[in-house]
Amino acid sequence: MRNLLKYFLQGLFLLAPVVITLYILYRSLLFVENIIPTKIPGLGILILISVLTLTGYLGSTILSQLFKYFGEIMEKIPFVKLIYSSLKDIFEAFVGQKKKFDKPVLVKMSRTQEIERIGFITQKNLSQIGIEGNKVAVYFPFSYAITGELLIVPAENVSIINASSTEVMRFIVSGGVTQLEDDKP
Repeated sequence: MRNLLKYFLQGLFLLAPVVITLYILYRSLLFVENIIPTKIPGLGILILISVLTLTGYLGSTILSQLFKYFGEIMEKIPFVKLIYSSLKDIFEAFVGQKKKFDKPVLVKMSRTQEIERIGFITQKNLSQIGIEGNKVAVYFPFSYAITGELLIVPAENVSIINASSTEVMRFIVSGGVTQLEDDKP
């Protein structure tokens, strides 16, 4: 009976990550497929990928001024500006040319305790929002979530982590169970 339970749990631990990953991929593909509904399975995804790629090409060449002008208009409309600029900043922080999550750091959270958190410096100069002194903005992603929190911390409590930001983000999001890969050959 003990061996049977052991085999059951081992099977669960082996299959659960694979099945859950495949299920999430399946649901994501269904969601994307339903953005452009077609009678032929997979055609909606193909059309969406083609449109996004073509838009990216045109946006970086021929239509770049049009997209820039459209963005400027969006940033002049009161409520729309808040949504548009926030979304634009979030996308640029992850995949744009102005990546913000590229400086992983270790932050000492208390002078009396040895508690530290891993995060990413997002701003070194906070004077534009009225915060003076030697402080930096650090974003702390939450484990097993796509959310996090932003804290303003003294710069002397922050030390740079010598690892790739992608690996550090994986480490944080996994709750520390993912092993950091060694970048050395």
